[in-house]
Amino acid sequence: MPPPVVLITGAARRIGAEISRRLHEQGYRLVLHYHRSEREARALAAGLELSRPGSVALLQQDLSRLDQLNALADRAVGCFGRLDALINNASTFYPSPLGTITPAQWLELSATNAAAPLLLSQALVPELRHREGCIINLVDIHGEKGLRHHLPYSMAKNALATLTRALAAELAPQVRVNGIAPGAIIWPEHELDPQQKEKVLASIPMGRLGSPTDIADTALFLLKGPGYLTGQIIALDGGRSSQGLPEA
Repeated sequence: MPPPVVLITGAARRIGAEISRRLHEQGYRLVLHYHRSEREARALAAGLELSRPGSVALLQQDLSRLDQLNALADRAVGCFGRLDALINNASTFYPSPLGTITPAQWLELSATNAAAPLLLSQALVPELRHREGCIINLVDIHGEKGLRHHLPYSMAKNALATLTRALAAELAPQVRVNGIAPGAIIWPEHELDPQQKEKVLASIPMGRLGSPTDIADTALFLLKGPGYLTGQIIALDGGRSSQGLPEA
């Protein structure tokens, strides 16, 4: 039986790259999506191909071009002739304080974090049903209560959480749909000052950042089962959400 195939969006860097490496180690074939990070995507694919030739395909796409996502889904299935799972990892994240939010920011943040996962999942439903596959959405612990100065982002991640639970109900029993809600895993690319970092760490019962490996291991757990687990969002945050979410 040929190895299963997983499409990972935003796979070239950071958490997406770690998920890719972990799943590839476990024998999965991968369709790695990227937008602007072509150099990183090609380097990642080349490294994985060294250990198992013919196991990785690359697809470039701006996910905010929502009218092109049906074609992206077709291309993804065509890479290996099947698709067993979709991991909606790609995300756009930057501050947009209230009073400065523009329509363009809202459209970009909502498209990448909510609309694209919806439309890509929808386009892949026939294939995933046929394979009895699964969908994993990368949500955010701040999707429930919001993150200061990130209102459109928080709203979009809240919508993604709703999508996760609603899709699980609609697609059962053939397709399982679950989510991972990371807390502080990697410091954001827009730099936090030392006081902000100290405040975040003080709010985490585990007293430290998580690791992209934690996310990758959780994704692997959700892919492999248990087969009765669907409609759930795992908060991978060192216990932070159980203590409340102070401002970052």
